[in-house]
Amino acid sequence: MSFTTEVKSEIAANELHPCCMKAELSAVLQMCSTINFTSTGMHLTAKTENATTAKRIYKLVKERYDVTTRLSVIKKMKLKKNNIYVIRIENKAMEILKDLEIFTDQGLQGHPSSNLLKKDCCARAYLAGAFLAGGSVNSPNKANYHLEISTNDEESAKFIQQIMLRFDLPAKLIKRRNQEVVYLKASDKIGDFLRYIGASDSVFVFEDSRIQRDFINSLTRLDNCELANEMKSMATGRKQLEDIQWIETYQSLDALPVKLQHVAYARKELPEASLNELCDYIADEYNESISKSGMRHRLTKIKELADQYRKV
Repeated sequence: MSFTTEVKSEIAANELHPCCMKAELSAVLQMCSTINFTSTGMHLTAKTENATTAKRIYKLVKERYDVTTRLSVIKKMKLKKNNIYVIRIENKAMEILKDLEIFTDQGLQGHPSSNLLKKDCCARAYLAGAFLAGGSVNSPNKANYHLEISTNDEESAKFIQQIMLRFDLPAKLIKRRNQEVVYLKASDKIGDFLRYIGASDSVFVFEDSRIQRDFINSLTRLDNCELANEMKSMATGRKQLEDIQWIETYQSLDALPVKLQHVAYARKELPEASLNELCDYIADEYNESISKSGMRHRLTKIKELADQYRKV
């Protein structure tokens, strides 16, 4: 089962107050349904490829309007060959459309009035309905975080974006083929969205996976940084050993000033050591206290002396 399916199953199981039921149903039917006229009158037909969404529409319509509905399944013969679930509402179609503010005296509307979503709980229910109808979210185990709601209508997409902004969810809009897409990319905002639409269990799964992945990424970055520093220390150590070898070619290290002798012998003993490790070695071996800057200064002196011999 995909993560999107899990989220939809969870929010479809939530119990709703009558006002929130109306808001959620308004979003779902706005995005999924069409009006059909036959010899027997006007009918409302909702189509979806998600079984959970189909069951939710069937349940809410039945509970709120006590209408006669028919549920059928059509098998797609192209591409993914998914099932299409069709819910046909055979009576009270106009009454339902008016109650949900999909149809008013001004005709079909791209979204309900602000009065319908005046309460925050109803606005969240509307977002839940929109997600049921056209939403998807990447598994938190994937490389990129992405949540989106697709709709055929630009006005509807902008309205969904406005509601998301109301909850400090910085949704953006793009056009993808013949679809208008409202989407979120920030992982924390995706978590907030799932929380707002009532997918609490999915939030725990999402956040747990996100924290684990971010922790692993942090460890990887730290390991890479430590490896880079180690490689740099090794390369620097090799160059300093070359400097010491040049000096040994022309004179004994014992001819150097005592402090430079200590550094040269320390480097030969510890070819890949860091400056701090060289300082500790000299402190233990020669009972001499030296700082990193002092160690760096003495190694520079050795390099300058080696460069003189290179010119000979």
